Amino acid sequence: MLNFDLTEEQQMIKKMIREFADEVVAPGAIDRDRTKEFPVEVFKQLSEMGMMGLPFSEEYGGGGADTISFAIVTEELSRACASTGITYSAHISLGGAPLNLFGTEEQKHTYLTPICTGESFGAFGLTESNAGSDAGGTQTTAKVDGNDYVINGSKVFITNASYAKHLAITAITGTEGGKKEVSAIIVPTDAEGFTVIDNYEKMGLNASNTTELVLDNVRVPKENLLGTQGNGFRQFLVTLDGGRIGIGAMAVGIAQAAFDRALRYSKERKQFGKTLSEFQITQFKLADMAMKIELARNMVHKAAWLKDQGRPFSKEASMCKLYASEIAMEVASEAIQIHGGYGYMKEYEVERYMRDAKLLEIGEGTSEVQRMVIARLIGC
Repeated sequence: MLNFDLTEEQQMIKKMIREFADEVVAPGAIDRDRTKEFPVEVFKQLSEMGMMGLPFSEEYGGGGADTISFAIVTEELSRACASTGITYSAHISLGGAPLNLFGTEEQKHTYLTPICTGESFGAFGLTESNAGSDAGGTQTTAKVDGNDYVINGSKVFITNASYAKHLAITAITGTEGGKKEVSAIIVPTDAEGFTVIDNYEKMGLNASNTTELVLDNVRVPKENLLGTQGNGFRQFLVTLDGGRIGIGAMAVGIAQAAFDRALRYSKERKQFGKTLSEFQITQFKLADMAMKIELARNMVHKAAWLKDQGRPFSKEASMCKLYASEIAMEVASEAIQIHGGYGYMKEYEVERYMRDAKLLEIGEGTSEVQRMVIARLIGC
């Protein structure tokens, strides 16, 4: 039986986070985009609201909620400010999720709890300059020396690392049959030899924290291994599946924001003696935008629901991420077009939606990679 109703808890979370997004997050979004100031105060309040560990067990300070609730929060935050949305999504799906999925009880209490309580931001060190879509290009190494791993290498485009007290990174721990054995290891960011560099000049998502990591003979105890040695590839693929739901939710939020502004502007702006919304061409544009947003949201919620049911969701996660990210760009572009010359001006905000949306076609697996994943999962 299909039931598209949100549960009472999900409805409550949506109402609360929508009000918070409108009243607290949205008012500073333009300034944050210009100044690139990380929204520390916003996240302090989200922490007080119990949102920072939303889908994780209460045993570790989480909210015990589900993936649909996480998607709702990510969408609403992204509707108000995509920089805030991506910070939250990465915190949960890339920072907290691998610890929750693969950590020992001791690791969860030590490392997941501060993420859930907001004491630390969640981050995940996967991408390297030669290992983007091809994560098999990983070159960071972790060599055993006594009871420690000694880690050397670098990571790029890592979200939240400046505000994380620790993060899981992927590194080569050996070779087997000529193939790299990649493992995930938890590394404190204050470890000797660990440097976080925050100096990227980005197209969009300017108030989010995007960093480079340099690890120079960083020592961590062998018990910081996350999951099984050599199982890092499988672990991060599982992690990325969940992260793609977050990216899909972000895309829906950005698209919704662009649509809302375009609809409002079309009712105010007059041309040739009529409002734009009275012209059929504008009506058709807005109708298509509304339809695509609704389809994308349904796809995100379906992938989240499957995940919550413990059922396979890799295909649906890739589909929702691919479709939602591409319609976010399309809707943002149409919103600019409806605004005309004003759409090109920063004060009207719609140009920001397009700049912010572009990353969603790239991060957590490009659109091309999503098509590869989907093709494989449909039996090609």
